[in-house]
Formats: sequence, structure tokens, C-alpha cells
Amino acid sequence: MVIIASAVVISTCVVAKDPVVEAPAGTIEGKSRGDIKIFKGIPYAAPPVGDARWKPPMPATAWDGVREAKNFGPACMQPVRHTGSIYAEDIGEMSEDCLSLNIWAPANARKAGVFVWIHGGALRSGASKQKMYDGTRLAETGVVVVSINYRLGALGYLAHPELSAESGDNVSGNYGLLDQIAALKWVQQNIAAFGGDPENVTVAGESAGALSVMYLMASPPARGLFDKAIAQSAYMITTPPLRGNEHGQIPQEAVGTWLTEKLGAKNLADLRAMDAAAVANEALEVGFQPFGAIDGKVLPRQLVEVFDRGEQAPVPVLTGFNSGEIRSLRFLLPPKPESAEAYVAAIRQGYGELADAFLERYPPENLDESMLATTRDAMYGWTSERLVAKQAALGIPSYLYIFDHGYPAAQKWGLHAFHASELPYVFGTWKKTPDLWPRVEGNTADLKTVDAMMGYWSSFVKSGAPRAEDYPVWRSYADKEAYMYFADVPRAARDLLPGTYELHEEVVCRRVKDGGISWNWNVGIISPPLPPESSECP
Repeated sequence: MVIIASAVVISTCVVAKDPVVEAPAGTIEGKSRGDIKIFKGIPYAAPPVGDARWKPPMPATAWDGVREAKNFGPACMQPVRHTGSIYAEDIGEMSEDCLSLNIWAPANARKAGVFVWIHGGALRSGASKQKMYDGTRLAETGVVVVSINYRLGALGYLAHPELSAESGDNVSGNYGLLDQIAALKWVQQNIAAFGGDPENVTVAGESAGALSVMYLMASPPARGLFDKAIAQSAYMITTPPLRGNEHGQIPQEAVGTWLTEKLGAKNLADLRAMDAAAVANEALEVGFQPFGAIDGKVLPRQLVEVFDRGEQAPVPVLTGFNSGEIRSLRFLLPPKPESAEAYVAAIRQGYGELADAFLERYPPENLDESMLATTRDAMYGWTSERLVAKQAALGIPSYLYIFDHGYPAAQKWGLHAFHASELPYVFGTWKKTPDLWPRVEGNTADLKTVDAMMGYWSSFVKSGAPRAEDYPVWRSYADKEAYMYFADVPRAARDLLPGTYELHEEVVCRRVKDGGISWNWNVGIISPPLPPESSECP
């Protein structure tokens, strides 16, 4: 690590100067917080503005002299979050010139494990500077923490025939994912100067960040850029193709053509001339949803198929989900049926010979809880267990958890273990949650959970095996379907929700083989009729 430690003597006091790093990208000056050196707003790619809008990221322009890196860079363009949301946070300045990253490094770091964080936000919102993602506490455990911005919404995931035509590979879309790959390349080239080990990089994310982790595991251009992966509340959704029809998805180029018309533009030149904020806001208003595109290059095929074929990155994975995922995401639920009888009838129509197994797990006696559990298990639970099962099939140790920790404010609002509620425990930032977030009081159970989760996560980053002193041994999923249960204290257990993964895996497999049905969200009472059994399904 090349950190230039200098000081000046004033009378009898020694005042440490701000840390300066000489990295291949250039000389960078940050600031210190205790024993942690912090560098913010470092550009990892050139601004994607003007004619560079909707193009793959290009290398950042080199700078002369010392670049100050003491403040976060602007967030990528996005609509402002609704103020009534528990996730709402003032992220300050936004700009198209947003491709920057931040680093928290222990002052004495030498070849330390590197934790690269990809924020969530449905691929349309969020930023690396959000308060909960402060990397100071994690860095204090001996790892180098990196957080990144990447293009969002229509500015990050628009595909269009004109964009494909100007590409040498005849593809478009996936620009936000290409940004993430560019950031990982920057880390490979520069992180050693900050004390990190480029041969020990863990890519991590939550929600859309975890979806991004899976995209990276499936993406050939990302191969070799990371050594481990953490996916918190991941969802292995049906991804639209760039062109053509498959799995009930509208081709992304067709979506881009539709959006162009909705935005009142005639062509790509008109789109590039539009104000960036207008693109971000108006695209959301007309219903544009950002997703990756199966283009045969960046994303070669559906995630389920990549993992079925064993073509994903062969790296250890730590993954899991929260017991109350949908309690704060009720917009993902279909309308509640009028009666228990209507519920049962809908399930029997949708799930056929699997209906009895479904109703055993999601009975009609408590419709609200059964519907919450259905969507949770079909999206987040199934994905988490699938990730570790598929890595185990490659002979790679991987680790499963469920987060079931509750605390008074969340309980009061009916938000026990809600979506993203594990984040303050992983980062140790329980005092830095958004304004409307159910306040974590820091009682004994909270602090034990912080201590344990930070220990497990940090250990995984360092060694590929999650270990926390004074807490249970977290065994690999391959060891009789082992997992870690986080409630008041961590508990080691086996066989999470027996039979549930197998049920949803059977449903997904039949839909994949059918070829015309999406396998995410259309679950429970809105499930289409189950395709017939296939000899290729378990």
C-alpha cells in the first residue's frame, strides 16, 4: 500500500496530515477517521454525457497533481423517492457525471480482503453515499470497503435498435451493469495502492444490488474480476431478451422504441438531446422498468439457465433473505381474495397437482400471512437457496442465512425483519438509517446481531468462510443443507423451510421448459396454470 503518512510539528503537538495515495489512476488525497483512511468520489470511468450517453463506460481521464477525494460524488440521475417511504433519503446532488467510487481502508492494511458494495434500489434509485453504506465500521474489522455508483433507470438500462446498430457487437442496454464491471476493473488495477488485495475481491449487494451480483456471476466480461460473492435478498427474475420473444417477456429493443415515442422523441439523437432529469423522471412516470437484457454478450442467457448449466462464476457465495421481506413491499402482492374458498380455488387452478403441497405451506386460515410468505419464498427464498445449491453442485463452499431479527419500532409498525432491515447490522450503521426507518435502539440483542453479522461478513471477505468469534460455526450449505438463523442471537440450523425450495424449484423448472411463462411475481393466486411435468425437472 502506498499511503504517504506525513505530519507537521506545531509546538509540542503533532497534527497528522490528510492521507495521500499514489495509485496507477493518479495521486489521491483523502481524509482520516481514526485509523481508517477514507477516499470519496474517485472517478472510475469517464462521464457518460452527450454522445457518450447510452454507451459502454470509457476510462476516466487522467489528472495531473493531487486529486482531492474528500466528498462523495453526485448520485446517478434518478427520480426523487417518495417522502412517505421508509427507504426515502435525501441523496443530494445528482448528475449524469456520476461514475465514481469510495474507499474505506485501514491505515495498516496490507493485501487486505476487498468488499465491493453495489447498492440496491430496483436499478432505478440509490447511491453509494447513502448513510447506511458508510464503510467505516466494516473497515475497522480489517477489510477494505469500496462502494460504487452505476447508471440507473432508463439512463442505465435502455436498449434501442439505433443503439444496437452503433455498437460493434449489435447489442445495447446493460449500461449500468457495464459500469459495475468497469468499477471492478478499476479495483483490480488500483486497490493494492490502498492496501487491498486484487486477488481477494468480494462483490456484494442487496436487492437490486444482489440481482447485479448474479448478473456479474453470469457475465463473461466480469469473469476473473472477483473471487467471492455476497447476495442479500437476491431475486433470480426472468430477464427480457434484447430481441425476439421468450418466457413471456417483451424484447428490450421494443421497449426502447416504445419509450422513445412516450418521451416525445423521434430518434436516438432526440433522446441524447433531452435533459437527463427529464429522461429519468418521465421514463418512470410512463412505466419503464429497468432490467438487464439477454444480449448474448454481456448476459448470454437467462440466469436460471446459466446456473443450471454450471456456467456461473465458480466462487464461494454467502446469500440469504429476510423473513419479513414483503412486509415493506406490499405492492408486490396481488389483491387479497374475497374468501378462503376463493383462495383455495385459485391455488388449485394455478398449481394443479402441486396445489396440496402449496396449501400445506401457505394455508387459507391466515390469508395475509400466507400471501406474504408465498411471494417471499417464491422470489427471495427460492433464489437464495438456489444460489447455494448450484454452487454446492460445483463443489464450492457457500453459505445460506435467514434474517429474522425483530426490534420494537419495526414490530410496532408490523415490519418484522422487513426488506433491507439487515443492512444496518451488516455495516454497523444502525445509528445512520433513513429518517422514516423504524429506529434501531441498540439493545443487547441488536448489538449482538451487529457484532455477529459484521464478524461473519468480514471473515467471509477475508477467507471465504464466515466465522465470528464467540458465535456458532456457520457450516456450508453442502453440509446437510446447513444455514444460519439470525434472530436475537445467531443459531446454526439445517434444512430451512423443509420442502419449500423444492416446491418452487419444480414450478420454475416447468415454466422455464415451457418457454412462454415468466417465473417471477406471477405466483400464488395469480399463478397461470402449471405446465405439465417434464423429465428434465427434479
